[in-house]
Amino acid sequence: MSNAGNPVRRAQEARFSGQMLVAMPSMPDERFARSVVYMCAHSHEGAMGIVVNKRAKKVAFSDLLVQLDLIGEDQAIALPGGAGATPVLRGGPMERERGFVLHSADFSAGESTVEIDASVRLTATLDVLRAIAHGQGPSRAVLALGYASWAPGQLENEIQHNGWLTGVCDPSLIFDDDQDAKYARALRSIGVDPTFLSGEGGRA
Repeated sequence: MSNAGNPVRRAQEARFSGQMLVAMPSMPDERFARSVVYMCAHSHEGAMGIVVNKRAKKVAFSDLLVQLDLIGEDQAIALPGGAGATPVLRGGPMERERGFVLHSADFSAGESTVEIDASVRLTATLDVLRAIAHGQGPSRAVLALGYASWAPGQLENEIQHNGWLTGVCDPSLIFDDDQDAKYARALRSIGVDPTFLSGEGGRA
């Protein structure tokens, strides 16, 4: 987590910002198989998003707070307001040592917080983790390690070649903790029955 080089702020002309990408079965990149990605930024300069349905294995939120010296070890079992249950996700293959907190709109760390849409904000500094640790953070939050990014035109090309479906993202798909169910839920939310989804999309 740092204040420098926020990849969200590099994109200004939003297109898919605030929407979700759902990987098609034909997705050629195994890193994104069955992924649901919340899009934080998209413009002619490229795109950036957070995978919201892949749990980071063997990583607990309270342990990360201890490692970052935000709390002491004796405080890890008694975090306020159930903060210890905050999900820790594998946000994508880029900068996997870097943390991004997607959270509800009832918290802001000033210029460090980016408003993605009316319901979801992103903060990539320690301010939000410190606030959560002391019971002063957002009502809903997930911590993602890493992010996904696309070069200019790359995402559009992947969508055209049936790599992704796109749709409106219900905030519950970000903040709910049932990661295994999110892929099917995301498909159903855009009118696709996962049972009948073909591995190859149609081509005009």
